[in-house]
Amino acid sequence: MRRSDVLPIAFVVPLQGPTGIYGPSCLACGQLAVEQLNARNGIAGRRVELVQVDAGRPPEDVGRLVDEGRVEAVAGWHISAVRVALTRRIGGRVVYAFAAMHEGGDDTPGVFMLGERPVNQLLPAAHWLREHLGARRWVVVGNDYVYPRVTGSVAQEALQGTGSEIVHSAYVPLGTADFRDVIDGLRATDADGVIMLLMGQDAVHFNRQFAAGGLSEKLLRLSPAIEENTLLGAGSGANHGVYAAAAYFDKLTTVESSEFAQQYYARFGAFAPALNAVGESCYEAIRFLARLGEISGSITMSAALPSGHFYDSPRGLLRLDGNLVDQDVYLAVADGLEFRIQEQIAHTA
Repeated sequence: MRRSDVLPIAFVVPLQGPTGIYGPSCLACGQLAVEQLNARNGIAGRRVELVQVDAGRPPEDVGRLVDEGRVEAVAGWHISAVRVALTRRIGGRVVYAFAAMHEGGDDTPGVFMLGERPVNQLLPAAHWLREHLGARRWVVVGNDYVYPRVTGSVAQEALQGTGSEIVHSAYVPLGTADFRDVIDGLRATDADGVIMLLMGQDAVHFNRQFAAGGLSEKLLRLSPAIEENTLLGAGSGANHGVYAAAAYFDKLTTVESSEFAQQYYARFGAFAPALNAVGESCYEAIRFLARLGEISGSITMSAALPSGHFYDSPRGLLRLDGNLVDQDVYLAVADGLEFRIQEQIAHTA
C-alpha cells in the first residue's frame, strides 16, 4: 500500500537512443529539485518521490504506473513524439508537466507545456541573425517527427515577408548517423545558414560531418535544441558558427540562473553532468508541480493555476498562458565547448 505522505511522480527522461545524451543532466537536476523540496515541505505537505522511467521505452510503462495508482503525476523532458504517445495513453487522468521545447497546440486536459516554442525562440533568433549577420536564406535539417516538422512549417510560414525565408527542408529519421547526402546538398546551396532541428546524438553526428565537410565558414547553424552536451559531444572544432536559442544556458549570468548553478555545482561537484537547458527544464517541471500544489493544495486534475499567473524560477520570472509558459529567451554562440550569450531575444509577456 502506498504511503499517503509520499507523492510519487513518474519522471520520464531519455536514458537511451539519440536523446540519451541528455539523460545524466536530467537525472541530476531532477534529484536536486526533489532534495530541495523535501528539505522543506515537499509538495502540498507530501514527500516527493521520483519514479524514474526511460523515455526510450514504450508509453505503456507510464500507462501501467498510472493504471495501478503507483504515480500521481508525470513530469520530465522527452521529445514531442513521446509526449503525443503519452497523452493518448494517460491524457486527462493525471497532471503532466512536459518540460521540453515544443511546437505548441496540445490542449489535453492536465498537460502543461513548460518549454520554449517557435514564436519566442526560433523566430526571434532568425530575425537577430538577419539583422546582425545578414543571414536571410535558410535550409532546415531536422529529425522526422512532430516537433521538427511542425516547427519547420511554422518557421517557413512566419518568415514570409520578413526578409528571411526557408529555401529548402530535409528531414531524416531519428537516430541518423550518416549525413553525407545532406552535407552534399548543403555544399550546393546558396543559403546563408542551416536551422538544425536535430536531437541529441544526431546533432553531434551532423555537426562533426558538417565541419569535416568544410561548411563551417560558409553556413551558420542555428538550433533551438543544441546545448552544452551537444557541444562536448561534437568537439570544439565542430562548433564554429553554431548559435543556440534557449531560456537557459550554463553561462547565463542572471541572478536566478547564477544562484541555481551555484546550488547545482555545490551539490554535484565540478565534474557534474553538464548543466544545460534540458536538465534545468526537468528542474522546472518538478518545481512547477510544487507551485501548483502550493496554490491549489494538491496536484490532482482538479488543481489549477490561473492563466497569467507569474512565478519565479532559475529562468527568471515565468508567466502561465493557458497551459503554456512565457519566458525570457537568449541567443548564444558556441565558443569552443561553451556558449557565450549574445543577447536576450524574447521577454516574459
